[in-house]
Amino acid sequence: MPAATITVFEHQKLKLNQTYKGICFSDSYLKALQKYHGEKGTPFFSLIHNGVQFNEHVGVLQVGTLRIEVLPKVEHTQMDAQGSSEGSWRDLLIDMFKVVQGVEAKSNTNSFSRVKSNSILDLYFMLFLQEVEELLHRGLIKRYRTTEGNQKALKGSLRFAPHLRENLVHKERFFVRYTTYDHQHLLHQILYKTLALIQTLSSNAQLSTSVGAVLLRFPEMETITVTEATFERIPFDRKNNAYQKAIQIARLLLLNYHPDVQQGRHDVLALMFDMNALWEEFIFMTLKKAPQTYSNLRAQHPKPFWKPLQGGRSVGMKPDITYSYNGQTIVLDTKWKNIQSANPSVDDLRQLYVYHEYFDAQRVALVYPGKQDFRNGRYFNFDQSASEKECAVICLDVHPRIRVWQEEIREKIRTYLHN
Repeated sequence: MPAATITVFEHQKLKLNQTYKGICFSDSYLKALQKYHGEKGTPFFSLIHNGVQFNEHVGVLQVGTLRIEVLPKVEHTQMDAQGSSEGSWRDLLIDMFKVVQGVEAKSNTNSFSRVKSNSILDLYFMLFLQEVEELLHRGLIKRYRTTEGNQKALKGSLRFAPHLRENLVHKERFFVRYTTYDHQHLLHQILYKTLALIQTLSSNAQLSTSVGAVLLRFPEMETITVTEATFERIPFDRKNNAYQKAIQIARLLLLNYHPDVQQGRHDVLALMFDMNALWEEFIFMTLKKAPQTYSNLRAQHPKPFWKPLQGGRSVGMKPDITYSYNGQTIVLDTKWKNIQSANPSVDDLRQLYVYHEYFDAQRVALVYPGKQDFRNGRYFNFDQSASEKECAVICLDVHPRIRVWQEEIREKIRTYLHN
């Protein structure tokens, strides 16, 4: 049954019994979200009186047959001025994910490029199917595994105690331990479980057809229970390195799926992403496309900053983005919030001052989405005299066409910081 979809934006509220484009946010859906929120809470939304309020995370929450889509939105931008619809913001978010995941590089050579991903959930289903299809094309790896059980022929080693216990009547059987070299191992069991989950959750007809075709080619696996520990015990090496991307997406889907074991009607899948982290990664991948201009580009590159004298863990510094230009170090700190004409927060400015000092940076800048703007400010010394250290504030207008937007971002940062 296709999922009904309610679309909201960051920080928007969903109230009990309100109707959104003909879909009622009923008491059963609210209770399912309240149960998912639990006592420990979740960063995705907050509970309010008879409703929920979403935070800075975007993506999809699927509750039974209801899909809640949370989109980003920055007011007072070019997109906002054009009165862009939900579809425009959805398309922009999907395009940002494609840039971050490197989908465009694969799309021309993969049959799934014909599948239209009209939601973040569909996009990740498509990415997973792409990876599995590539693994099938290469050939799934085999591993040795040890099996015990009754067989009609003697092979391996005979297990005397269980053989005597179970086969006193059935003289034609042997309880043996033997080694098999086949596809039945943890990597494939995880992938198979993810394929089955996608088949259950997908409401996209093209994707449903595609996952069915992949399942026909994929060997049937034993059903396993998957937890965080399941993924932690997977060692990647040269032989299975090609599985990393597929396992990464499988982990994202399986660990964020919460089945309703009591009623079986309101299973919850939470595929939500911190918009600050996505904005940082998007800016990084955008600048990475121009390596000659933005050389030695690094994201979240840690350096030790402080260590207690009596032992214990040291504290590191991890600026969002660093790169070199004409031998100078430039540090960028990205924030997904629209400050409009206001000044940056004191905490943000302090952070950039430390980057200035510690990384011996020639230029530092705060990068926000919003109405196109550039401001340069100077720090003061302790004696209130103006220092030589400056911190720029760059606001980048949001453009509905992703490649045009990326080109504008590269050009604006180059113009503002490389003079």
